[in-house]
Amino acid sequence: MSESIFRYFPLLSDVQRDKLSILKVLYDSWNSKINVISRKDMDNFFVHHVLHSLSIAKVINFVPGTRILDVGTGGGFPGIPLAILFPDSEFTLLDSIEKKIKVVKAVSDELGLLNVNAVRKRIEEEKSKFHFVVSRAMTGFPEFVKLTSKNISINGSNSLTNGILYLKGGDLSDELLPFKGKTRVWQIKDFFTESFFETKVIVYLPV
Repeated sequence: MSESIFRYFPLLSDVQRDKLSILKVLYDSWNSKINVISRKDMDNFFVHHVLHSLSIAKVINFVPGTRILDVGTGGGFPGIPLAILFPDSEFTLLDSIEKKIKVVKAVSDELGLLNVNAVRKRIEEEKSKFHFVVSRAMTGFPEFVKLTSKNISINGSNSLTNGILYLKGGDLSDELLPFKGKTRVWQIKDFFTESFFETKVIVYLPV
C-alpha cells in the first residue's frame, strides 16, 4: 500500500501523495495490455518498485533544475517516482524498447508530469549531458560506467558531486573493485525496514 511510502516521506504535498497513490491503478491498467512488470511483482508494487526507486531521495535532495537521466527505465523506474518527488528537476527516461517507452509516456501524461521526457533510444546513442545518471541494475556496474560516463556534466550545485546513482542488490565487491576508493555505498535497509531491502544498495560514483 502507498501508506508504506508516506511513512518514510511524511512531508509530501497532497498533490505528490495523490500521484503516488494512483500509480498502481495506472500500472495495473497498462500492465494488462503491455506486460512491463511481472504479475508477481505487481503484488508488491509499492515496495519493490516505488519505494525502491525513492531510496535515492534518502541520499540526495535534487535541487531545482537538476537534470537526471534514467537509463534502462523499463516501465519508468526509478524515474517516475523520483519525478513526482522532485517536480522542479528534469527527468529523461531512456529505454531501447518501444512498448516500455509507450507505457512511460502514458503514465507520465496521466499523472501530468511535465518534468518527464520519455525517449526510445539506446544509451550508446544518447549524447546529451546530465547532472546525474540513475538506473536499477541495468547491467554490471563497470559496464554501466563505461556506457554512461560520457553523459555526465561537470558543473552542478547539489549536495553530491555530479555522477552515477545505481540501485543494485547482492554482493558487489567484484564489480566495485575497479573503482576502489571512488564509490560510496548506502545500505537501503538503513532507510527502510521491509525485508526486500536487506541486500539492496545504492552505489554512488562521482565524476
